[in-house]
Formats: sequence, structure tokens, C-alpha cells
Amino acid sequence: MTTPFRWGILGTGGIAHKFATGLSVLSDAQLVAVGSRTQASADKFADEFKAPNRHASYEALASDPEVEAIYIATPHPFHKDNTLLCLNAGKAVLVEKPFAINAAEAQQMISLSRQKKVFLMEAMWSRFLPAIVRARELIASGAIGEVRMLNADFGFRTNYNPNSRLFDLALGGGALLDVGIYPISLAFALFGTPKTINAQAHFSETGADDQNAIVFSYDQGQLALLSSASRTNTAHEAIIYGTDGSIRIPDWWHGQKLIVSTNGKPTETLDVPHLGNGYPHEAIEVAACVRAGKIESNTMPLDESLTIMQTMDTIRSQWGLKYPTE
Repeated sequence: MTTPFRWGILGTGGIAHKFATGLSVLSDAQLVAVGSRTQASADKFADEFKAPNRHASYEALASDPEVEAIYIATPHPFHKDNTLLCLNAGKAVLVEKPFAINAAEAQQMISLSRQKKVFLMEAMWSRFLPAIVRARELIASGAIGEVRMLNADFGFRTNYNPNSRLFDLALGGGALLDVGIYPISLAFALFGTPKTINAQAHFSETGADDQNAIVFSYDQGQLALLSSASRTNTAHEAIIYGTDGSIRIPDWWHGQKLIVSTNGKPTETLDVPHLGNGYPHEAIEVAACVRAGKIESNTMPLDESLTIMQTMDTIRSQWGLKYPTE
């Protein structure tokens, strides 16, 4: 039996807890180390998830010889520096989405990964969910004909707090980077890079976008209608329309069901459950790639992460939105 793949987690916030919870259901993965800015925070997290190694700095985590890969769970503006630190230490990196603040940062990360020949991947965990994988397989098989349109949203309502990372521009605040990247990445998975981009947004008092609507068009005439929000609850639904039918995915970014409608046939509901909280699937991908000697994933390739960042840069330029770190 192979030795479990050994993980470290950099950061101890909410998303770090979700990833650690996901790892806990995998027999072939082990959380061996945690890195935080304080010993107390590292100890508390490590106690909760039974990680033996607790580091009071990110540098110490990156230098831990027992760690094979590091999941970066810090806020958006720190992804680049944290990633470069870990890559320079020779550690495979799974960096929480969005990949970086902008395309320039993403390019630095990708260039170092390729220079060092060390694995790097954006943690777009929904792309690895069995429901999304199955939907793409159905589309590739021609089950709904030629795909023509995508409708996808991800919006929630939270209380306005100018000090929250969701509204603080210094932390890359706004719906776009936090949840807008989900439908954007889904559109890329289905259609690739858009030909045209049209985007509108409403902004909170801090200048962060609190809801947005985006339309992508493509060379073959397909359209993607996407929206996200941090102050508006939405349906959390993706509908993929083809010439011969459609696939509806309720709660699609963590979905476990496909509702397939094809012309002239009864609607079919497919149950496609995911492991644990859904996060294990991206961890499985990282371990498989690293063990195979790969430095990137075919499912979430680096060039695509870069193009997604370039697309979000274009969207923000249409809004006139810049982050203080730029």
C-alpha cells in the first residue's frame, strides 16, 4: 500500500478548515503540517485536525521536509508571495482561487513553477466534482447536441461590513474574485476563452463590487450569461443549453445532481454524489499529478488559470476597478 500523500496547509481561516475537513475523508491523504503567523493559531488548528507539525511562520512550513504539497488558504492578495515561497522550497502548491489578484501576478507564479519544474494548480474545486465531470462527459458525447448557451450564477447575501474581506479592496474584496470566478471558470471549462466580454456591476460604499452581470460571446456564436453577488441571494443554478436538450445543475458549484432534458424524451435526474464536503476531489487530482511527475493538471491547466485572470482584469477595466496593491 502506498504511503498517504502528505499535505501542509498555509493559513488557518475558514477555507483552510474546509480543505482540512475534505482531506480527513481520504485514506490516501494525510495533513502533516500547518503554518500560521502565530504559534497559538497553528497549534489550535493542528489540534483540531490532528496535524503533528505546527509552524509559527509560513517559511517554516515551506521548509518542512515531511510535506509534499501545500494548500494556500490565505486572502487573495497574498496568494502570489505565498506560492512563490513554497515553489522556491520545492513544494507542490494548490493555491486557493482566485489564482492571484491579477494576470501579472499569475504569470510570475506560473513562470516560477515551470522554471523550477514544481507542480502548481488553482484550487477551483468545483471543476473536479463528479457532477461537473459527468456533465462535461455528457456534453462531449453529444447528449444535448451542440452546446449553445450557459446560464450560471453564484450570489449570496451578507451584511455590509467595510472591514470584511468581502468589502475591503486592500484584500481583493468584491463578488468577482470571491464567487464570480466560479461561473467564469465554468464557462471556460465549457467554451474556452471568450471572443467578447461585456460586464456591469453595482458597487458598495468601499468601491468593491457587490453584484455583477457578465456576458461572454464566442467564435461559434455561443453565449455565457453569468452573475455573482455578495449582497443578493441568487438561485445557485447552472443550465447548459444545447440544440437537442439541456442539463440543469442545482447548487451547481457544490452540486450532486444533474437534471437532463433531451428533445422528445422524459427528463432524467442523475444522482452524482461527491466525497465528503466536495474538497477531496481536488486533493486527489494534486496527488495523482505529483506522483506522475506532472507540474500541472490537464483539468485545471495553468494557461487557463492565467487566461481567466486576464479575463477578470478585462472585466475590472470595464468597471474602472483597481485594487490598492496594483
